[in-house]
Amino acid sequence: MAARFIVEADGGSRGNPGPAGYGAVVRDGDTGQIVAEAAEFIGHATNNVAEYKGLIAGLKAARELDPDASVDVRMDSKLVVEQMSGRWKIKHPDMQPLAAEARTVFPRGRVAYTWIPRERNKDADRLANEAMDAGKAGRQWEPRPKAPAVATAATSVDEPPLETAAPKAGWAAPADLGTPTTFVLLRHGETPLTPEKRFSGSGGSDPELSDKGRWQAERAAEALAARGSIQAVVASPMRRTRQTAETVAARLGLDVRYEDGLREVDFGDWEGLTFAEVQERHPDDLSAWLGSAKAKPTGSAESFTTLTHRAGVARDKIIARYAGKTVLVVSHVSPIKTLVRLALGAPPDSMYRMELSAASICAVQYYSDGNASLRLLNDTSHLR
Repeated sequence: MAARFIVEADGGSRGNPGPAGYGAVVRDGDTGQIVAEAAEFIGHATNNVAEYKGLIAGLKAARELDPDASVDVRMDSKLVVEQMSGRWKIKHPDMQPLAAEARTVFPRGRVAYTWIPRERNKDADRLANEAMDAGKAGRQWEPRPKAPAVATAATSVDEPPLETAAPKAGWAAPADLGTPTTFVLLRHGETPLTPEKRFSGSGGSDPELSDKGRWQAERAAEALAARGSIQAVVASPMRRTRQTAETVAARLGLDVRYEDGLREVDFGDWEGLTFAEVQERHPDDLSAWLGSAKAKPTGSAESFTTLTHRAGVARDKIIARYAGKTVLVVSHVSPIKTLVRLALGAPPDSMYRMELSAASICAVQYYSDGNASLRLLNDTSHLR
């Protein structure tokens, strides 16, 4: 059955026109739980342009979760609601293409529009202001990290669930939060580039697993089959992750669902080079990249800030689709480290302080109150 979502969207401009941004949240239509967020600083624009862009972003976020969904849009902009409902004409030339784009996201008849007072649109308003604050600081908005839960150290992938979790305020028992969604994060097995420690992202040769990498995938499959709780498999569409995921899924008797947001970073001109070679050829770019999550590899259009956004969207899509289940997520070094970082609420440079071996296993649990708990990091016991 297709999902039902509620999209709440807002936009603002400090000056009208002036520095502008939008925010949007997607809620589960049955529970009201937020399953996706979007926000962006859009530069110099009017309130109405920002509101329309927030609407489009919210609709696209809902479509990413389920393209067959029905959507109830709720906004405190009377103008946008009346225009998109067809009751008011759209006369302004800046509004016409935005309204047209909004209508293309879902087929006619699957989106309804409702006006709500401003006090009932606080989450979207908050995100719009966060986006404008980020723009004022010279950066783009990033998803807020999930608050870490109080946990004991984990030593194996099948450690039992936590007895308590830490919500945003106070304490709650698991019964209060429901069954968490568990990500078992598996890095792909080795490729010929792995032991040479060469940059291998989504802009390179897309290598396949080596003989050792295939052996590692088999060992991971054995360990995860013994665990016995994996209910779904989602993977990056790159060759090495497909091969790893398909090996494990065959052992588990499951299909693989592919999610583009889990692919590795595009390392541009660094693809195939060692760290020493990049340091020799592109020393300034490398220094900038190591010093800022907004910096990009030479010749690439993707920074760790960009990765954080798409990995966060991928995470929210998986949680929405498989709420309360245990999902094997097969990905790469950078996306897995990003998901771990967000779960811990750690700063971007914490990624440089994590070790993540080929075919290693991590585990993160996500609770319904928005908290996350890191249960396992870089487990390679199945490879010994």
